[in-house]
Amino acid sequence: MLTKLLKIAPRVKLFFCVIAVTICTTGHAQSNFPNKPIRLIVPFAPGGVTDTSGRLIADQLARRIGQPIIVENKPGASGNIGAAMVATSEPDGYTLVLGFDGTIVINPHIFATMPLDTTKDLRPIGKIGETILILVAYPKFEAQTLQEIITLSKQPGKTINFGSSGVASPQHIAVELLNQQTGSKLAHIPYKGGGQAMIDVQAGVIPLVYTAVAGAYPYIKSGRLNAVAVSSQNRAHSLPDIPTFMEAGVKDFVASGWVGIFAPVKTPQSVVDYLNKELNAVLSTPEVISKLDTLGIEATPGTPEKFSKEIAADLKRYGEVIKAADIKVDN
Repeated sequence: MLTKLLKIAPRVKLFFCVIAVTICTTGHAQSNFPNKPIRLIVPFAPGGVTDTSGRLIADQLARRIGQPIIVENKPGASGNIGAAMVATSEPDGYTLVLGFDGTIVINPHIFATMPLDTTKDLRPIGKIGETILILVAYPKFEAQTLQEIITLSKQPGKTINFGSSGVASPQHIAVELLNQQTGSKLAHIPYKGGGQAMIDVQAGVIPLVYTAVAGAYPYIKSGRLNAVAVSSQNRAHSLPDIPTFMEAGVKDFVASGWVGIFAPVKTPQSVVDYLNKELNAVLSTPEVISKLDTLGIEATPGTPEKFSKEIAADLKRYGEVIKAADIKVDN
């Protein structure tokens, strides 16, 4: 028996040495994070508000961490393609994805098949900010306040159309939520992007458009559109005179878009904590707050845990709205 133990002992010692080296190496690698460039996948085409905000954060974050952050656009399937690519990448913090509410909490309810489970395959690093949404009207339309619009839409035989950037867009779903909450009967006219919708509402082709503040701001300031109300918790900094939906009489109505950064789900906690800390530092600088504000985004530094709870709540709420409105897309 003693002879056998003596023979086994060196193997046991070697086994524990290997484990110790592995633990030390892993811990050392994480403590040195980051020691090479990071990729930030933007799952949309270049040029939009989401892409612009992502590039702004990437630039500022790179300055803080001392490593380049390379932005790569991987558009397709409303963000699913880029998100799935990151979800299956090495969970080491060197491949991240810019996620917005449409991809993370709306797509799971409208796509028959998904290439990933957005809440199980991705791990939130932090929320960059909330996109303030606004209802705007053709200036000569007969109803100009939110209550006038809701009342008019309920009249028998009356159809009031509103445009959005597309079927199942956050803007579309927000107005469906308004219909369900107030009994209004606003009819959706989907556009392939918000550009043509903005042209049509200025020409009076459609009376209303629900869109991001950043896209509507110049037309509001020039008098070519009437700002009805913003659906954020608080008024937009760029349009301080425009009431929120709640101030305009719709109780407890808040519908804002959001954008954040995500990593593969198995990314180590130490890496998540580090990136969250540095992201929050970036989001607290006056320069970034101001630049995001021009994009209609309110910076919202916070913890990954808080962001996860918000995502879970939005996933449930939007799912209920989509089911009640029977919103479907071809995929």
